[in-house]
Amino acid sequence: MTSKANEISELLAPTVEGLGLELLGVEFAQTGNSALLRLYIDVTEADRHVAIEDCEAVSREVAAVLDLEDPITSKYTLEVSSPGIDRPLFTPAQFARFVGEQAKLNLRLPVDGRRRFQARIEGVEGDTVKLSFDGRDMSVAHQNIEKARLVPDLVALGLAAQPKPTGPRGKRKADKESDNP
Repeated sequence: MTSKANEISELLAPTVEGLGLELLGVEFAQTGNSALLRLYIDVTEADRHVAIEDCEAVSREVAAVLDLEDPITSKYTLEVSSPGIDRPLFTPAQFARFVGEQAKLNLRLPVDGRRRFQARIEGVEGDTVKLSFDGRDMSVAHQNIEKARLVPDLVALGLAAQPKPTGPRGKRKADKESDNP
């Protein structure tokens, strides 16, 4: 998160928590004379999901705080969102919660010549995120992570079909059987 996003997150977290929700993180993007302020919220109970009513309540309450505190000097658009299946990751604790999952990352400074990659989250030590990709392990300082999102396993979620097993040379078993008269 940017320093402005961190400032806004610290300002708004108590308000969101007062509604029984968690402020996962904030995205703040200034473009010209306007800005976009996006808040990601989640529920604290395991047996329910973020509902539209949660987003509406957070929007109403944080808008009042933003009007009072005025941390954004330009015109802005406020969006309140659930994390979705491609959940953004903002803190080391959030990375730790999803050890074993795949994530897409954009770095501020390149590591081994790369700023963008997809990797498996292996763990977190302090403010360092441990990752593996392409058969290699790497450690990235959390401050160097500009943006990160989970890569949903659509098959596990039941949103995509299981891949069909393949035989030698990439032929599916059904194709291979039809080759033999």
